[in-house]
Amino acid sequence: MKRVMAQGCFDVIHPGHLHYLEKSADLGDELVVVVARDSRVGDRKKLAFNEDERVEILNALETVDRAVLGSEGDIYSTVKEIDPNVITVGYDQSHETEEVQKLAEDATEHDVKVKRISGKGDYSSSKIKN
Repeated sequence: MKRVMAQGCFDVIHPGHLHYLEKSADLGDELVVVVARDSRVGDRKKLAFNEDERVEILNALETVDRAVLGSEGDIYSTVKEIDPNVITVGYDQSHETEEVQKLAEDATEHDVKVKRISGKGDYSSSKIKN
């Protein structure tokens, strides 16, 4: 079974999120979505939904096999726990794919592909909330 891991804040679900999740799901047999903890999002964003509500919303989506909360500390402990074959990164996420791949492979002790998913439109939860 090929497990895909996607991650993000997912505060206000919009068509850009749906595109990201659908394209991520197409890369494997199981899609696990890691939801950023409120404490890791910090003051950068005023959240419309708390972390438990965001997990609940994502678990209700047909595309998502399982949504879980990320780690409060080392994000790669979550990677080790989920043990993905593929990690997807959103077009607007600042993560460098090569660095993510190296750290994920160190955490899982096997090859992990990292794929950046192209965007769909100019959607942004922050813009929508404003």
